[in-house]
Amino acid sequence: MNINHHPLKNRRISSIHDWRLKTLCVIATLLSSLWMISSAMADEPFFSSELIFSLHPQHNHAPGIVELADGELLASWYRGSGERKADDVAVYGARKPRGATAWSEPFVMVDTPGFPDGNTCMWVAPSGTLHLFWPLVLANTWESCITQQLTSENPAGTGSPAWNSRSSLWLKPDDFSPTALPLLDALVANAPKPFPAKLQTEIDEVRSRLADKLYQRLGWQPRCKPTQLPSGRLLLPLYSDTYSFSLMAISDDAGQTWRASKPLIGFGNIQPSVLRRNDGTLVAYMRENGFTRTIRVCTSTDEGESWGAVEASDLSNPGSGLDAVRLSNGHWVLIYNDTQQGRNRLAVSLSLDEGRTWTYTRHLEDHPSGSYHYPAIIQSSDDRLHAIYSYFVEGGKSMKHAEFDESWIQAAPTSETQSKP
Repeated sequence: MNINHHPLKNRRISSIHDWRLKTLCVIATLLSSLWMISSAMADEPFFSSELIFSLHPQHNHAPGIVELADGELLASWYRGSGERKADDVAVYGARKPRGATAWSEPFVMVDTPGFPDGNTCMWVAPSGTLHLFWPLVLANTWESCITQQLTSENPAGTGSPAWNSRSSLWLKPDDFSPTALPLLDALVANAPKPFPAKLQTEIDEVRSRLADKLYQRLGWQPRCKPTQLPSGRLLLPLYSDTYSFSLMAISDDAGQTWRASKPLIGFGNIQPSVLRRNDGTLVAYMRENGFTRTIRVCTSTDEGESWGAVEASDLSNPGSGLDAVRLSNGHWVLIYNDTQQGRNRLAVSLSLDEGRTWTYTRHLEDHPSGSYHYPAIIQSSDDRLHAIYSYFVEGGKSMKHAEFDESWIQAAPTSETQSKP
């Protein structure tokens, strides 16, 4: 008898084949189910938030945030008994390693003895070098500040980064008084009158300072992060409380040297955040510091060298800081207080057409009291958005961090989502 054709063996082989086939089918079904579950989870909007440190009695304000090369988040802000008039104000920081659920204890990043240190912003170069910018206040007035820059070639580790260099941004703008004076006269002529005595004094003071070289060269300070253009050019947005308008510090050598752009003159447009459209147009969104109660907007078509007229947008602003980021897919996100009075509501708006319209809006904070303001926002390497902002409530002050994705903004309740030109 040929054992290779034994009926019992053939039945056993057939059974084994059937078992293997059924097993493979079960495995395939399980894998398919797991893939569908993971895909569904990936499409689910994501949001989480936490305080970076417990409510603190001192003034904690004006944060920045970056992602370091290893995926760690680094936050910055200033802390002290006041702002420009308090000589104990220093720049603090905290770290959140990739995968961590909590931030480190705050640590001092820089403290200039006897002088206040102010608004912080940060930028990480493609090489991994960290740049920290903030104003050093010389005479307890914003008009006397000089923007400082610290760099760290290897910012990883614990506590403060090890700094490799410190420098001042000495800017020498071209005399802008011939352009600015007629614009100021036109603004005054069209403004509601009569002016309160204090406002009239401020207007007269600005007019007298416009041609003063000392005031033209001092008082420029940062708030929002730099923007790097495809050419490699770096634009650091700066503003002046002396004149209540803005300019860009320009670097074409990765932040080693800086020079001033032409100013963005609107007398009430400060703290710019700059995004670039695909056609090369730069759009600066600015805090309102005048009469319009809306976000100010200005554009440049020559890589930030010069800027057009400062316009009022249709986006509300109560006189509070904002920030913006261009996402990896080309969409834009703007974070701001979308009120005309008070900072108790903080919104993120999403534009699908490079800022021409804002299709979705969702709120990070919306409360009757408290202040949630001076936000900074970035997109990390995993495409998540990270916002950080000053968090002021009755029990004290902190920095708050919110992590979310684009789909969370798009999933806003109908009452929040709105179209904004």
